[in-house]
Amino acid sequence: MKTSAHSVPTRDKPPRGGWVPIGLAIPATVLLILLYVIPIICLVSLSFTDYELGALEIRWIGWNNFARITQDAVFLRSIRNTLLYVALVIPTSVLLGLVIALLIHSRRATRSLYEVVYFLPVTSTLIAMATVWQFLLHPKLGPVNQLLLQLGFSSQAFITDPGWIIPTLAMIGAWQMVGFNMILFLAGLSNIPRELYDAAAVDGANGWLDRFTRITWPQLGPTTLFVVITTCISAFKVFDTVATLTQGRGESEVLLYAIYLEGFQYFKMGYASALTLVFLAFILVCAVWQLRHWDRKVHYA
Repeated sequence: MKTSAHSVPTRDKPPRGGWVPIGLAIPATVLLILLYVIPIICLVSLSFTDYELGALEIRWIGWNNFARITQDAVFLRSIRNTLLYVALVIPTSVLLGLVIALLIHSRRATRSLYEVVYFLPVTSTLIAMATVWQFLLHPKLGPVNQLLLQLGFSSQAFITDPGWIIPTLAMIGAWQMVGFNMILFLAGLSNIPRELYDAAAVDGANGWLDRFTRITWPQLGPTTLFVVITTCISAFKVFDTVATLTQGRGESEVLLYAIYLEGFQYFKMGYASALTLVFLAFILVCAVWQLRHWDRKVHYA
């Protein structure tokens, strides 16, 4: 059949998927609801009760658990210790990860070796490594204190002295996170176009400091933002080293360990649920603030 000169050809409409896309999304949606939505609903509900693990009756007590938090000296101390831990871990692990990535990025023959060496702490079991650190930092037998004595300093009780516990735990936490941050920074460095460095050299930026401040650091903005947020979340979740090395002794309680004690040692599940909501609020506020504050300063290529 001939078409007139004034007729406009019509495009075939794409076939509708019908229920197929919905059916494909149902398993992931159900899994999301089972693993995240329902537990959060249960957590919020329990936080307003006096439920104890194994109890047959649950009594609704409203905001009493949250009012108790403001008077709980142990939990308030755990907040302070956690914030100090996070404040020490984030700059240390991020800065060391960036420095190591810059040092090994240009290597060819030995780059893979360095990547494996620095990434090993990430893959190792932290509880097992905490036992190794316990030996290394032993006040009498540990190599660290033996080295201090050889250098003319006095030995330190890194794991029992309240003044040293949180910095020591932060050092171990940063040691574990450096390798992961290094890998992320290496990925960011690999995505920087070489042409930018060539153009900067033509403009007179020949020194490594000029290249870093004018090209490398601005181009690493998105990577740095991601590294800082993930490091912050990981630092807030510190638990293994405290449970293995100190068990909360010497005023070394942190948020997750305080929640663990209330829920699984004292069986106060209602109060532990309220503490967990406060813990999640800390992580959420910290991540959102970092994203809103630093995202404006990040250069996206």
